[in-house]
Amino acid sequence: MKKLILLDDDVGLSELLSDYLSSQGFDIQVYNDPQLGLNALKQKQFDLLLLDVMMPSIDGFELLRQLRQFSSIPVIMLTAKGDDYDKILGLELGADDYLPKPFNHRELLARIKALLRRLDSLNGFSASMTFNLHGISIEEASQSVHIGQHEVLLTGTEYLMLLHLVKHGGSLVSKEQLSEQVLGRRLAPYDRSLDMHMSNIRKKLAAYDVHDVIKTVRGSGYMMKAAQ
Repeated sequence: MKKLILLDDDVGLSELLSDYLSSQGFDIQVYNDPQLGLNALKQKQFDLLLLDVMMPSIDGFELLRQLRQFSSIPVIMLTAKGDDYDKILGLELGADDYLPKPFNHRELLARIKALLRRLDSLNGFSASMTFNLHGISIEEASQSVHIGQHEVLLTGTEYLMLLHLVKHGGSLVSKEQLSEQVLGRRLAPYDRSLDMHMSNIRKKLAAYDVHDVIKTVRGSGYMMKAAQ
C-alpha cells in the first residue's frame, strides 16, 4: 500500500480527499498545519506528497524549498485557480507535477498513479547499464547521476528526463515523446512543465561546470549534444 501525505489547511477538502484516496487503496496521512507536515516528512517515509500552495505560516512554495534540501519525494502541487505563476514557481522549486483547484478527484487519482507508476518502473529496474556523456555519468541500477566525484541530486522526474535525453544523445527528442514517457500524459497546449524541469536540470548541471550540452529545438523538443 502506497503511503501518501497531504498538506492542506482546508479541513473540509482534506477530509474529502482522504476518504476518496483511502477508498482507492492508499494509506494517507493529512496535516492541516504545514510545520507539522514538514516535521512528519523529516521523520517518516512517504511515497508521494500532495502539497497545497496557499497555507498559513509556511506557504507551499517555502515548504517545498525547505523540503528539497533533504528529500526528493515526488510532489504534486495543488495550485490555486490554475495560476500560471503558481505552476511555474512550483516546478522551478522541484515539484514533479501540479493540478489547479478546483479539480476532479479522478484527475488527481490519475496524476498520482501516473507519477508513482513511472517511479516504480525505475525502482524495479535491476540492470547495471551506465551511460556517460559530456562528463555526466548515469547509472540506471542505482538511479544516480554523477559529474566527476560529485553526485547530482535530481528529482525523479528530472532524472527520467535527463536519462531519456542521454540515451538519445545526438537525436531530437520531441516534447510529445517526453511528456508521454516522462510525465505520463499527453502534451497539452501551453503546458510549460517540461520547460521548467529542463531549466532545473540545466541549473544543476551548470553547478558542476557542465554547460550548453542540451539544446532546445524551438517548437519541437530537446537534443543532448552528441559525444565529440
